[in-house]
Amino acid sequence: IEPELQQASGRSLFCDCLQKDYHFEYTECDSSGSRWRVAVPNSAVDCSGLPDPVRGKECTFSCASGEYLEMKNQVCSKCAEGTYSLGSGIKFDEWDELPAGFSNVATFMDTVVVPSDSRPDGCNNSSWIPRGNYIESNRDDCTVSLIYAVHLKKSGYVFFEYQYVDNNIFFEFFIQNDQCQEMDATTDKWVKLTDNGEWGSHSVMLKSGTNILYWRTTGILMGSKAVKPVLVKNITIEGVAYTSECFPCKPGTFSSKPGSFNCQVCPRNTYSEKGAKECIQCKEDSQFSEEGASVCVERPPCTTKDYFQIHTPCDEEGKTQIMYKWIEPKICREDVMEATRLPPSGEKKDCPPCNPGFYNNGSSSCHPCPPGTFSDGTKECQPCPAGTEPALGFEYKWWNVLPNNMKTSCFNVGNSKCDGMNGWEVAGDHIQSGAGGSDNDYLILSLHIPGFKPPTSMTGATGSELGRITFVFETLCSADCVLYFMVDINRKSTNVVESWGGTKEKQAYTHIIFKNATFTFTWAFQRTNQGQDNRRFINDVVKIYSIIATNAVDGVASSCRACALGSEQLGSSCVPCPPGYYIEKKTNQCKECLADTYLSIHQVYGKEACIPCGPGSKSTQDHSVCYSDCFFYHEKENQSLHYDFSNLSSVGSLMNGPSFTSKGTKYFHFFNISLCGHEGKKMALCTNNISDFTVKEMVAGSDDYTSLAGAFVCQSTIIPSESKGFRAALSSQSIILADTFLGVTVETTLQNINIKEDMFPVSPNQLPDVHFFYKSSTTTTSCINGRSTAVKMRCNPSKLGAGVISVPSKCPAGTCDGCAFYFLWESAEACPLCTEHDFHEIEGACKRGLQETLYVWNEPKWCIKGITLPEKKLSTCETVDFWLKVGAGVGAFTAVLLVALTCYFWKKNQKLEYKYSKLVMTTNSKECELPAADSCAIMEGEDNEEDVVYSNKQSLLGKLKSLATKVKDKDHFESVQLKSSRVPNI
Repeated sequence: IEPELQQASGRSLFCDCLQKDYHFEYTECDSSGSRWRVAVPNSAVDCSGLPDPVRGKECTFSCASGEYLEMKNQVCSKCAEGTYSLGSGIKFDEWDELPAGFSNVATFMDTVVVPSDSRPDGCNNSSWIPRGNYIESNRDDCTVSLIYAVHLKKSGYVFFEYQYVDNNIFFEFFIQNDQCQEMDATTDKWVKLTDNGEWGSHSVMLKSGTNILYWRTTGILMGSKAVKPVLVKNITIEGVAYTSECFPCKPGTFSSKPGSFNCQVCPRNTYSEKGAKECIQCKEDSQFSEEGASVCVERPPCTTKDYFQIHTPCDEEGKTQIMYKWIEPKICREDVMEATRLPPSGEKKDCPPCNPGFYNNGSSSCHPCPPGTFSDGTKECQPCPAGTEPALGFEYKWWNVLPNNMKTSCFNVGNSKCDGMNGWEVAGDHIQSGAGGSDNDYLILSLHIPGFKPPTSMTGATGSELGRITFVFETLCSADCVLYFMVDINRKSTNVVESWGGTKEKQAYTHIIFKNATFTFTWAFQRTNQGQDNRRFINDVVKIYSIIATNAVDGVASSCRACALGSEQLGSSCVPCPPGYYIEKKTNQCKECLADTYLSIHQVYGKEACIPCGPGSKSTQDHSVCYSDCFFYHEKENQSLHYDFSNLSSVGSLMNGPSFTSKGTKYFHFFNISLCGHEGKKMALCTNNISDFTVKEMVAGSDDYTSLAGAFVCQSTIIPSESKGFRAALSSQSIILADTFLGVTVETTLQNINIKEDMFPVSPNQLPDVHFFYKSSTTTTSCINGRSTAVKMRCNPSKLGAGVISVPSKCPAGTCDGCAFYFLWESAEACPLCTEHDFHEIEGACKRGLQETLYVWNEPKWCIKGITLPEKKLSTCETVDFWLKVGAGVGAFTAVLLVALTCYFWKKNQKLEYKYSKLVMTTNSKECELPAADSCAIMEGEDNEEDVVYSNKQSLLGKLKSLATKVKDKDHFESVQLKSSRVPNI
């Protein structure tokens, strides 16, 4: 129907476009660098008759700061009052809601299967949250990206301010180009940590074309402490070709002149709305506002929370006045019925004494004692006696005025200002946190010490400890207050050493100094981390009663200590003892410590200053530290066991896991162990890295004191690359588990360090396990005695080389309580050295007069190295043929002898039988007659019947018998046979 109606009416149904119905845009630049200006209808507007395209400004054209490009005439014009412009850039400084163009993407990028009880519960509620002046990251295990896409006609940069204080969150900023390829800017990708409560800045160059900006955070929750989020504000992007409009000033700011490139903040007790040309004054009597306020609020009635008490400096009479002052800025009203009035000031009290090392010279203030003198704070400074020197340091226990080397300030995360306020107030016997501007302010107290150095005589004590700082404090809190103790070294970066949350009873904390450098110690107190601008928890305070720093450079002395005197002249000035020497009490001369003892850093006076090393350890040449030389000896059942752990002296590593957080994030515990050797040098290094993680980088040396922690045992948490979509594994939360070597023993206890035997399975061999003991000198709130580590060395011939390190199955993280750590190191190198008791000999057969003896190891073999098996031995021997002949000869002789004896006794037996039978026959023939006597001669004609029995031939036995009795029978007559002359019948 439309064409017919148009033809009938002669005109279009669409109305001609008015100027308000469309806007101008530039087309993309062509290859010649030119572009066109075209009119584009606004959304939901249907009209016709748009202006024709015209040639636009060149692609490199841009307006100056405070100007915008008026597209109708294509000329630069100044921004009106109440607005501002960066010219060729855009700025995002208002975060009441997510600005146009920004988007949130929350993902859980784990690609591995996790246990069912550890699966993530979703990341739908994770996002960057606008907080007015800044935007806040997530606090959970999800990965959340804040994304913004910008098209640049020329190269530029992106700049933003941020606060990143918690390494439990990984914070990365990176850029992708229009081909979705990440730019090569690895050094700019990882954002550095900032000091607690301070803003840092980060900028990255941008190339022309489309750039997609990513602010990505990933939380790693492995403990009970809440994660502190990342804060970002004031995002500025430079390099856009033009801006066709000016930005209105955000509430709380204004611009009173045309052509402004920024907006000014409204002063206190004024306010402004969006796009304001000037600020509006609040009602003076009933309203107030902070700097940069968008509204005025009613003043509440004054209460006791709105004033505080201070002590004036001491006057010439030694008196101090108690003064009461309103907390500034004063926001309460005194002119209402229920308001509290300010108590009267001026009450005088006696001044506390000066701090030790200071004196009062009659004036109203305390002064430090001159060099070489000392004072306890109540008396005048006196010179140290002969043979002594001042023990320099600082001891603050009276707080009438703030010491000169201490400062106090106030800082707020948002734009609400508390600058100029005193974060802490002195209160006589303690110093306590002040009121601040709001409950989420950081109240900061800092102590600056230019260095730590032992006194002259203690320079020989070359131990790792140079000094220590100890403070006594308590916190009284009704909300989620936190006290942070932070340390800055050489003004590079401030690191949180320890923190305490909630109410804490009066207690002491000690931090040990290992490096002679410039230190700044900071105490920061925050009543609550919830974003608010009121003071509901003003009574939540922290009190510090005393701060003591020993061996501080430029310190004062509260006492003197004995020093060593020169040997040339008794009573001469103090001289430094050589390393490893103590001061002999009687003569005040330097004397070297005994072998295997180390010199205490706290005491060099007397022989007791040399502390014996633990079992199985020895001291360095300068007696500075004890260590194991990797050799250990043990007597067992009259057998000496010698161990050599030299091949295990290089750093051993263990990565156990994986473990999973409550949302399923996979992580590993990585341990480095420096077992022995290296003359006590701590070779195990752990670091919090934001680049590629390799064991090689961890072990390599570095001079970066802030990023590396040398120790005997240290631990890091490793996030694998596939766990969160990182390109490489990341290391975080590095801690020192052991920095002091205690000793080596086969016992399960040493200096209150116990090994629970049920932690590991029983060893299959009969050899004792060797235990290396270590401890950490740093204490924490959960480990008041510091951490301890026990490494059990077990002989296992099947584990060659470096062997295998494991942790107890009951405690996958190596510890069950977070304080005592256990490791089992199985290796063939942990077996004792071989001795002559570990092998036996086997003798071979005698061949050709030679016999071979072999030596073999006892099975199973539980030793390594040591002595070697002796070579096989050959020895002479008699062969079996010779002994066979000898045996045959002896056997033949024995047989002949037995036959002869048998024959002899057989014949003798026959003769006796013959005589007996003859006697019986004679008796039976003639009864009653006596038997005739035997004839002793043979009658003629009779046969000699006994010739058969007796032979003239002498037997072998007879010959032997005759030879034996020859001497005895030489005096007897020889028996001969005589022929009888009698007739045969006689």
